[in-house]
Amino acid sequence: MKISFAVALLAVLAFSFPALAAPAKSANSPAGQFVQRLGDTALLSLTKKDLPRKTRESRVREILRANFDVPIIGRFAMGTYWRQASESQRQEYLSLFEDMIVQTYTTRFEDYAGQTLKVEGSSAIDADDYIVKSQVIQKDGPPVGLEWRVHDKGGALKIVDVIVEGVSMSVTQRSDFSATIQSGGGKVEALLASLRERKKQAAQKT
Repeated sequence: MKISFAVALLAVLAFSFPALAAPAKSANSPAGQFVQRLGDTALLSLTKKDLPRKTRESRVREILRANFDVPIIGRFAMGTYWRQASESQRQEYLSLFEDMIVQTYTTRFEDYAGQTLKVEGSSAIDADDYIVKSQVIQKDGPPVGLEWRVHDKGGALKIVDVIVEGVSMSVTQRSDFSATIQSGGGKVEALLASLRERKKQAAQKT
């Protein structure tokens, strides 16, 4: 599913959602404000049509690192194969994984077509975790519902999952990676080789 900047902010869920028991909070909650600022920042800094790709790519990486827990994202996406990977494989994988996200969604931002993000409210899951509900407002289509899983990591808010119309981006990525590894005989090297090739192809397009 391709809906520009909102899906571009790929993140991943490190554990299952518990039942939401806390009352809904307003869009002005710290978590809601955090997500809205992130959307506004993306619109301001990443969507100009004449922006050089290298500059856009650098800004995507900066926003990703500042607002998402990338190591948790990558570890979950590898799934149970993380335990099989050596330390050197893990380090290379996390680097390639970040490069994949940046390269993929730099292209998504180049295709921006006037969408905007509207935060509608948030709910507390526990003392450190929140769900922020929002919509992507499209010029030529119905709104697309998104939920953001936000974690308070030592006083710093980080996004750990994006759910698009009920579909978790984390689960989708994990399934794709698992299929790649299984097709390579269950070896982590198969995933690394695939990510290296993606990086090589992306570099040839710039």
